[in-house]
Amino acid sequence: MLIGYARVSTNDQETATQVTALKAAGCERTYREKASGGRWDRPELHRLLDQIRKGDVLVVWKLDRLSRSLRDVLAIMDRLSEAGAGFRSLTEAIDTTTPAGRMMMQMVGAFAEFERMMLRERTKAGLDSARRDGRIGGRPPKLSPQQQAEIIRMVSKGRKTAADAARLFKIHPSTVSRLLARSPRSKAGYAK
Repeated sequence: MLIGYARVSTNDQETATQVTALKAAGCERTYREKASGGRWDRPELHRLLDQIRKGDVLVVWKLDRLSRSLRDVLAIMDRLSEAGAGFRSLTEAIDTTTPAGRMMMQMVGAFAEFERMMLRERTKAGLDSARRDGRIGGRPPKLSPQQQAEIIRMVSKGRKTAADAARLFKIHPSTVSRLLARSPRSKAGYAK
């Protein structure tokens, strides 16, 4: 039996194009999933792997729909091999039911992992460069420096508890705790 697996990364994307291609390839059943390809905990993928039997062939529209991690792809291939099942990718023309297809799948997986590592390196280099230029990524601070100083003064002098200060400034109490922990002015035993 040919069994399809269609995956998209976000809820605003659709699997329709993949499902159409999988049906045209002869898939009798297709599992659909909306989850990142970098995650291993995908319920539909695991349901498919638990139900695949000897002689079945797992079919995907494109290899990266199965996983973006070479380690995960190889783990899935091992599970398929243990079950006596095959794998086919329509876009890359990979078919592990043949020796040439198995070799090709390993090469494509290695290139996919290489590309992912290069992207990670480029991203890290860009972030390092931005930091050297004085730019810092992430969410802007919720509190201004004046507000931070006021919270430290109020809690350090005992006028407010950390919880009261958090409610007053509409922030989470752990934000106040982190602020006080970084501050040399705050007392070690401030009131919560």
